[in-house]
Amino acid sequence: MPEKTVPAMNGSNGSQTNGSSSEMTRAAERYAPPPVDIYETQNSLVLLADMPGVPKENLEVRVDQDTLTIQGKAQHLVKGEPIYREIELTGFFRQFEISEDIATDKINAELKYGVLSLNLPKSEKAKPKKIDVKVS
Repeated sequence: MPEKTVPAMNGSNGSQTNGSSSEMTRAAERYAPPPVDIYETQNSLVLLADMPGVPKENLEVRVDQDTLTIQGKAQHLVKGEPIYREIELTGFFRQFEISEDIATDKINAELKYGVLSLNLPKSEKAKPKKIDVKVS
């Protein structure tokens, strides 16, 4: 499952400039690629992605043609105005190319304790088949 690349941001601080002038625009939203583990079982691929601080409401998992996209925005759990903060929350974004060997209509996802678990079932043609040998 090869990974697609995320376009690089313009500017060293994440802000963008408008071609000919030096006028600064609002900084683009920053994303970090969530670390993932991918396992293959007999019937599926299992992808585990660490996405701490991302609630279900801020998580989007989608398949568009042959691209699996994982995107989430972390948020602080404590309501109120921060007095002192060392942790800057960022969004997560990662894309993978998936083959036609994955049954995209049967993919399911679960978010538990900041870990996204995706089960990507193999299509019937991609599953290994045992061939019986006849003796004559």
